[in-house]
Amino acid sequence: MRRKDTRPRHQQIAASLRAAIMSGELEPGERLPTTQQLVERYEVTGQTVQRTLQVLKEEGFVIGRPGVGVFVRDETPLVVQVASYLSPSLRGGAHPWISRADERGQRGTAKLLDVTRVKPPRQVAEALGTASDEDVALRHQLLSLDGDPVELVWNYYPLSIADGTPLEHRARIRGGSPALLTGLGYPPREHVDRVSVRLATPEEFRALELPDDVPVMRTLRTVYSDEAKPVEVSVLVKGGHRYELAYQSTIP
Repeated sequence: MRRKDTRPRHQQIAASLRAAIMSGELEPGERLPTTQQLVERYEVTGQTVQRTLQVLKEEGFVIGRPGVGVFVRDETPLVVQVASYLSPSLRGGAHPWISRADERGQRGTAKLLDVTRVKPPRQVAEALGTASDEDVALRHQLLSLDGDPVELVWNYYPLSIADGTPLEHRARIRGGSPALLTGLGYPPREHVDRVSVRLATPEEFRALELPDDVPVMRTLRTVYSDEAKPVEVSVLVKGGHRYELAYQSTIP
């Protein structure tokens, strides 16, 4: 027996419109149907339509123009080319997050929230190949675009690599960790990503200023250097409404 959709009606309609926007059926800058048209299409009240539009506005999919209508925002989902995370910036260059934002005409910033030594979560310890009770170096950051928080990052490093290096300094690393790891003799060669989707923790909800009911995309990334040595494990948390991940491979 097929399960019925028991979500409130405004959430169901928002899901349909969201899917149309993400697929390109409703294009950036396109005006949405009027309230009356949506009332007739979905056979609901005007109040339900207004709740639907409010959800999409809070998520950043549409924008209202008083006296004119509601339009799909020009901003498209951020497409992350995953392999680009492994590329060190040019010597002395900006952090890759900032340079990629510049290429899109946006202002990217990386705020360092904490630098400390911690006993890592079990998943991280296993990926690094360290004992669960062994301290590792942690760098915790908040990434923003045009002033809006979009991603939380927890970067973990074994102390055999991080001890006494800028990885443990409370300062941003010029060029990002790929450049520093390369300079330390541990050039990133490959990575493995494990991507999952879940609801945000209270900390993530507040830090990313998420709308209600928006899930987050969680990536557990293990970066390997020569001889398959794990040199960095990252936990990346993004609002699920802001990102698309792009993976590219060559077919032999």
